[in-house]
Amino acid sequence: MLITDAQVSYEEELAVRKRRYKVMMGMRIPCMIAAAACYQIPWLAVTLLVISIPLPWMAVLVANDRLPRKAEKPNRYRSDHKAIEAKDHPVIES
Repeated sequence: MLITDAQVSYEEELAVRKRRYKVMMGMRIPCMIAAAACYQIPWLAVTLLVISIPLPWMAVLVANDRLPRKAEKPNRYRSDHKAIEAKDHPVIES
């Protein structure tokens, strides 16, 4: 449940973006190693290399992009009661 419509703090957002970058860059090395291991199957080796080539560029784009805003609407308290009573109060003047 979303209580506020405030944005995620910059530190939290940066941590998420760094984690995405590390994951994407971490996928590149295994792709290249798998391509080298599959050198006997040329189409598979070339496919793995083609996948690994744009990963650094995509990782930088993802890391530099801000996180999307949540689609949820904040759950705000709405009272049907009046905050101040409507009846007249006697005023005592001195």
